[in-house]
Amino acid sequence: MTASPCRSPDAADRRASTAPPALELSGVSLWRWDAEVQRERFLLRDVDWTVQAGEQWAVLGSNGAGKSTLISIAAASAHPSSGSAAVLGERLGSVDVRQLRERIGLVEPRTARAISGRLSATEVVLTGTTGSIALQRRRVGEAERIRAAELLDRFGCGALATRSFDSCSQGERQRLLLARALMLRPPLLLLDEPTTGLDLPGREALLAAVASITDEEPEAATVTVTHHVEELPPTTTHALLLRDGVVVAAGPADAVIESAALSTCFGTSVRVDRLDGRWLARAERADRADR
Repeated sequence: MTASPCRSPDAADRRASTAPPALELSGVSLWRWDAEVQRERFLLRDVDWTVQAGEQWAVLGSNGAGKSTLISIAAASAHPSSGSAAVLGERLGSVDVRQLRERIGLVEPRTARAISGRLSATEVVLTGTTGSIALQRRRVGEAERIRAAELLDRFGCGALATRSFDSCSQGERQRLLLARALMLRPPLLLLDEPTTGLDLPGREALLAAVASITDEEPEAATVTVTHHVEELPPTTTHALLLRDGVVVAAGPADAVIESAALSTCFGTSVRVDRLDGRWLARAERADRADR
């Protein structure tokens, strides 16, 4: 299924004329050889997906649906087995992915585990200058330090500047990683389950930080991967639902994040409501769903 573009009316024409799609996948499938059953196992199958500049996407699905695999292609960390994938106008397979990755902001659990806990909050953010885990001090100048300080303040982490990464709470670490991902103002930001393990205040602080990106970086496209619609920022404009590696629905968020589509996606009866611009979902009891 092809995701229908739905852009902000006041900026759509300008974006369409100045920037290629942030992501453009056509007929993308990805499989791995399963030695146990001696055959190919599909992780994604025939995915069509277009993300335009400035759009804020959610990718939803249960465990094993293919969300992380899809994000690995979007992050130029994996190549499709068939079909074509273009990231920021560059087709995978015909571009230096090392240079391409420098234009992609990525927040994922592996980064938090890999960064040294001895680095200060400022140093963690500064590693985003080179997209590396270690701080390359020779490549950090005054402009980068000013940018890092601005991001720390913007995400409510200014008081943490000299504190070690190890001593920060999990919510604070996630906001630092978000600031790190934005150091180079990437045109594409990928958030892979950024609120996992956070308590309620930590989750809300992070979602507020993500929502602020729309105002501060209006041309940036954002993709947030999650299991739970409650963990989506209110600025979400589009959604893609995955089940068993296949796109169930994709398009404007209001049309996709609804009861019938989510019920199909998760394989159980789901009721979706909206409250103050945020989505709420709960599974319905079988006896109630049959009425």
